[in-house]
Amino acid sequence: MKQLLLFAGLFICLQHNLAQPVVQLQSFATGFVRPVDITHAGDERLFVVEQRGMIHILDAQGQRLPTPFLDIRSRVNSSASERGLLGLAFHPNYAQNGYFYVNYTNLSGHTRIARFQVSAGNANVANPDSELIIMGVNQPYSNHNAGDLNFGPDGYLYFGLGDGGSGGDPQNYSQNRQSLLGKMIRIDVNNGSPYAIPADNPFINDPATLNEIWAIGLRNPWKFSFDRLTGDMWIGDVGQNAWEEIDFQPAGSPGGQNYGWRCYEGNNNYNTGGCQSAANYTAPVHTYANNFSNGCSVTGGIVYRGSAYADLYGHYVYADYCSGRIWSLFPNGSGAYNNRLLLQGAASNYVSFGEDLQGELYLCALSSGTIFKLRELCSSFRVSGTSANESCAGDNNGRIELTIDNPGATHTISWSNGANAVSLQGLGSGQYTVTVSNSNNCSRVVPFTISNASPEVQAPLVVQGNVMSAPAPEEFVSYQWLLNGQPISGATAATYTAMASGAYTLRAVNAAGCSYTWPEVQVVVSSSAMPGWLEYLRLSPNPAVDWFELSAQTTRQARLTFMLTDASGKISLTMQDDVSGSWRKRFDRGDLPSGLYQLTVLSGNEVLTTIPLLLQGAR
Repeated sequence: MKQLLLFAGLFICLQHNLAQPVVQLQSFATGFVRPVDITHAGDERLFVVEQRGMIHILDAQGQRLPTPFLDIRSRVNSSASERGLLGLAFHPNYAQNGYFYVNYTNLSGHTRIARFQVSAGNANVANPDSELIIMGVNQPYSNHNAGDLNFGPDGYLYFGLGDGGSGGDPQNYSQNRQSLLGKMIRIDVNNGSPYAIPADNPFINDPATLNEIWAIGLRNPWKFSFDRLTGDMWIGDVGQNAWEEIDFQPAGSPGGQNYGWRCYEGNNNYNTGGCQSAANYTAPVHTYANNFSNGCSVTGGIVYRGSAYADLYGHYVYADYCSGRIWSLFPNGSGAYNNRLLLQGAASNYVSFGEDLQGELYLCALSSGTIFKLRELCSSFRVSGTSANESCAGDNNGRIELTIDNPGATHTISWSNGANAVSLQGLGSGQYTVTVSNSNNCSRVVPFTISNASPEVQAPLVVQGNVMSAPAPEEFVSYQWLLNGQPISGATAATYTAMASGAYTLRAVNAAGCSYTWPEVQVVVSSSAMPGWLEYLRLSPNPAVDWFELSAQTTRQARLTFMLTDASGKISLTMQDDVSGSWRKRFDRGDLPSGLYQLTVLSGNEVLTTIPLLLQGAR
């Protein structure tokens, strides 16, 4: 049996990456007697609940006001370790109605959910005579009373009840649908007398289940919370003697979850008599073993939504009552959660987390009577940088300059290329990653990309017979063709017609002044010998003025391509036609200027002949 014990250039700026958070506890207020809860009322004040039956107010600087906000010690039984004034929740409209709700154990040892109201003339003192009992639940044993209560995003009041105590839930209250013990309860305190049942409670039409029940199968949900951004519910359910668990209910859930106790403790069998298979219950999102190294009793936490610590944002922060360990759960991107140890704290009986109006986190240490504020060390450690690209491939003039903001700590720098400097010079294009670590065990990993303006052409030269052209001419502003490594005079267009066999390539320059040279291609310029099926092919008149004509005699049909290129190799005219028998085709000169041209005739990629053509007359 285990009880929850409650006793003593072109510069590209890069933002810093998130690091795994590292936390410290900073004393915020001291001198409390067994503090068990801390919350706010929609303003800068913090309200600290003492188990003995008192609530105190702290101002924004952590100073306690001299007069308690509420003192109901005469009504509270705190003689046993898990009894007392255990939880506090302010009504969502507290600023207007002054209502707040508490969970306490009365003098007979039974749970009472009660409403109080602030005094009419003093915002820092409640009226102890304003008590309205909302609900009473008899407790068969002194332990497993749970005690937390919170208003959900829907405006309804939620509170958890333990399984009644002893050990192992001997009466099986958690699975008993006619008992409120071992359940999460949801009621409407804005209607009814003293409350109403929300119309969408999951069991409202089930006569076998009490209407107030929202979820089933909890052992001792000592602390639970709602994510203030998403509305998700997180429950820290204290285990028996083997496993502690964190349960999760997504926002918008219709309720009705059965978390499995006493059939299952965590993901393991406990007492499965009369139970279904584990697949019929809602499994925890995280468990940890109840042992000396981990702890003995989970203290459910809060999802951090404050603005001071970016690295902690979105992490569910929780603790263990016995070991002093503080962890965080955060999404791993695959629908599950990673767990990280944030701090091995003192064994001070961390019993409750709270958040202020801004979402910053606080922690109650029961045995020392201290309220701590969580401070995250890595968020103030920032690494950013600027980079200048390499001009063109091979220039090796890229550079990176780091900016490191690392207050109160030393740091080390490690680059992926082996360097350890703040500034890197003489860089070629590529990926560079820096890891900066500091003496607070925080690390930043920042990637940089150095690029250049050189073209990245993937396609080879286009070769059709002895006519070659650049595959992406719009990327370049100038060209030079080369034959066997030597520039060809006047061959400065995107297209060139080879006059001789050899190894051709093209060097092109883009607008940034960076060049690209294509791999060489071998071009064979064939002779003018006609194939046997082409008896003749004639071009006339030559020289020509306004038009010229091609004629041929063939023994079979063939599809021929005709290309007319000027002296620079630029294609001036291209057409295809099916040639058979006696064939004749006239070409209009159009706007072609006078000069010497070459007519290339191809069958597929085979050059059949090349014929010089002289155009005369002005155009």
